[in-house]
Amino acid sequence: MHKLILFSISIFSASLFSSDLSSQRGMTNILGHQTWSRCSEFISHPKSESYELSYLRTQSMPLSPFAGEYKPKFLPASSMPDTVQIFTMDVLNENVNDGNQGTQMDALGHFGHLDTPWDGESELDMANATFFGGFKGEEVKPTSDSPLLKLGMETVPPIITSAVLIDVKKHAFEGRSMSAGEYVTIQDIEKSIKASSLNTRGIIEGDVVLIYTGWSDNYQDPDESKIYYSMAPGISYSLAQYLASKKVVAVGLDTPFVDALADPNNPMPIPEGTPQNMAFPVHHYFLTQAGIHTLENFNLKKIADDSVETSCVMILPLMVKGSSASSIRPVAIGVPKS
Repeated sequence: MHKLILFSISIFSASLFSSDLSSQRGMTNILGHQTWSRCSEFISHPKSESYELSYLRTQSMPLSPFAGEYKPKFLPASSMPDTVQIFTMDVLNENVNDGNQGTQMDALGHFGHLDTPWDGESELDMANATFFGGFKGEEVKPTSDSPLLKLGMETVPPIITSAVLIDVKKHAFEGRSMSAGEYVTIQDIEKSIKASSLNTRGIIEGDVVLIYTGWSDNYQDPDESKIYYSMAPGISYSLAQYLASKKVVAVGLDTPFVDALADPNNPMPIPEGTPQNMAFPVHHYFLTQAGIHTLENFNLKKIADDSVETSCVMILPLMVKGSSASSIRPVAIGVPKS
């Protein structure tokens, strides 16, 4: 049965993502029969379990300061004259950014870059902006109200491949949850891999890399403390380059950003080699240089507690034409070891 499922995925993906999109797809071009087939081991294992890697989406969850309010409105039940059917519906508030709230992923067109820093006052010159693959601003977003004409969410295929969970909280920080502004380094990753069941496998081409920092201890619903989104640990720029050299397709953490954001009352030193004039250098590198998707607000506690260090992951972004991000419901299937 699992072979039939993988074959169906192949037909579905091939019909949607033809070769003319390959220049917009970054590292997800790797996905295919070889990466899909890795899932058969986990799907067919009699002791495998399914792990929800997303948080429940509610109006009281931690909210991104960049994405506006999130207020679902549940409408009264309705019907139509002379019918026996009742239907229910709901809507979201005006100006809500749904794609960048909750467990989500970014399209490659979410970030671009300029040759010189913006002064914060003049109008952004999109003609001089560059996006992944060398696409220029006028090709990607030609007007202020334009959707992304290139590199939008509709170019992202279903991400179905092997995943590795790297528990830096357990192996690199001796069980301590990382603090705001701390960086996961190459050394932390190598130490964690060596101390885990990944020591002989490591990270291989086509993997999704999930990094458990323990910052999700601060995730509350309702979000009374307001800490979770205000600051966070993240990965270093050099680690981003290291993961890109492994040809991974996506990187996710149990944090609101893949970048570190320090507590302003306890600033952390920025690692050497980090580009200047960038608030989110890891986003920049993954999305504009390496073609690696960023995964945010992943719920990794249960899968980390069960020491599921290898799994099949399924991440299905919504095919929203021209959108820069998508809410997702990622699932991992793997064998618990503890």
